[in-house]
Amino acid sequence: MTNKLKHIAPLMQRTRLHWCAALLLALAIAPAALAKDSSAPKAQSRFAKLDGARIHYVSYGKGREALVLIHGWTSNLEFWRDQISDLAKRNRVIAIDLPGHGLSDKPQITYSMDVFARAVDAVLRDAHVERAVLVGHSMGTPIARQLYRNYPQKTLAIVIVDGPLRPFGDPKMMEGFIAGLRGPNYKDAGGKMLTTISGPLLSAADQERIKSSFLNTPQHVVASAMAGMADESIWGRDKINVPVLAIMVKSDFFGGDIEPFYRSIAANLDFQQWEGVGHFLMMERPKQFNDAVIAFLDKNALLKK
Repeated sequence: MTNKLKHIAPLMQRTRLHWCAALLLALAIAPAALAKDSSAPKAQSRFAKLDGARIHYVSYGKGREALVLIHGWTSNLEFWRDQISDLAKRNRVIAIDLPGHGLSDKPQITYSMDVFARAVDAVLRDAHVERAVLVGHSMGTPIARQLYRNYPQKTLAIVIVDGPLRPFGDPKMMEGFIAGLRGPNYKDAGGKMLTTISGPLLSAADQERIKSSFLNTPQHVVASAMAGMADESIWGRDKINVPVLAIMVKSDFFGGDIEPFYRSIAANLDFQQWEGVGHFLMMERPKQFNDAVIAFLDKNALLKK
């Protein structure tokens, strides 16, 4: 045993030296890392209430005006993680888990666009935000529009992120798709759609994030929220009279006449179509997206500190 210890002792000594060196290196790096972290926006995780259900949101910064990030179908607020740091340096930012999604409660209710819009308003009230720029990805667009209809005085502007201002399928097609989401193979139906619309620049980690969020969304939410988007009553031609930025994917999915149609709804429209990206464009090109949103805010003198 003594001979074995003699051989082990030098190894233990070297290991201690390596550990000490690693510790000293970490201590040397720590101040710079802490300095970088100290400049990052501080997150405050909270829950608002809507009809007894909890709506989770995260707030960065302070102020009576804020940029509010509204995710899409079967997503969650983590889908905006590449936006928070850049945008929160400029103004207050709030990211929401819509009812039925993320860390929010998932009751057995009808998940209409009006329910989602009321949830966003509940968050604004809980966060003491009087006016907001609404950023809506995909399903987040009709939610933002519904909130604007219900509370126009609270809406400073809308940012459309590859989202619709009109139905993206005829009633028969939507009926069939929703029926599939209500059936036993709904995971296949929804998963195939998400794979189809995902872009070439998505990392493997982001692809897994999208898949995982879908699988973690209860089936009753998956089907009901899609049915909410198929509701013809939300697709009126009423005008949006605040500044609008639309960042869309270059495709014919929403129709070849998409720009003139969007301009018929929003007169003060900054319209962009990006090539080489998919539906989750803010995840594929985060810097380009963040720069576009900040330029829009600056151009319209919105959310000035």
